[in-house]
Amino acid sequence: MTEQATAGATGLVLLHGGGPGVDAASNWATVWPRLTSRFTCLAPDLLGFGARITDVVGAERPRGPRAWARARARQVLESLDRSGMTRVHLVGNSAAGGAAALALMAEAPERVGRAVLMGGAGTGPLPAAVPFYDRPTRESMRATLARLVADESAHRELLDELADLRVRQALRPGAEADFRAMFADVAGQPPPVDLGSITCPVLALHGEHDHVAPVEVSARLVEALPYGRFEVVAGAGHWIHVDRPKEFCDLVEDFVNT
Repeated sequence: MTEQATAGATGLVLLHGGGPGVDAASNWATVWPRLTSRFTCLAPDLLGFGARITDVVGAERPRGPRAWARARARQVLESLDRSGMTRVHLVGNSAAGGAAALALMAEAPERVGRAVLMGGAGTGPLPAAVPFYDRPTRESMRATLARLVADESAHRELLDELADLRVRQALRPGAEADFRAMFADVAGQPPPVDLGSITCPVLALHGEHDHVAPVEVSARLVEALPYGRFEVVAGAGHWIHVDRPKEFCDLVEDFVNT
């Protein structure tokens, strides 16, 4: 878990995305210096990723998006309790962090002030194919990462570095089994949360050139939320915080400080 305290600052919990081999530190590196200068930030490795991969042979795992979102919400609550943070704002990235943020707001609304959700927060359909693991090579990982930005040529060095890191992490014992369990289509499983029950104000951000989830996913999410606001970030892909880091931080700060 990555944590940095700023004296007297508001608590901000950053929940990373759900790509193969991700961890909190690498996910938020482009915006960590600025956000930690304004907030007391907590960025845990979510269950199934980074330091929280299930590496015990034969261990039971949650199965399907609902079960993983709820397990991660409980994980975050335990982290808040250990850190002495009673009420925080959330930033949830895509299908892992976004879904966990929604589950946390539904389960413990008194612990959350406001939330910023990115890339549809996992409310769209499950991916048609499991990324990377059907062809677990560096080239496959690099291609997977290229889809996350609007213009690959603007981030070649970063994507090359991340491909090396993520391949190592994605091939650790237990990582593939965790990942496949996250996106298992469990017949009859209800949605992770009842969006209409969430009373926290939510800002849903979506990149104009998102190659992973269409803008309409976030638009439908906001329509279902009682206190939702929707903003399309011009020129950004799925990774808004990488393509437009300054604008992303401005949007987060303005919304949570409202």
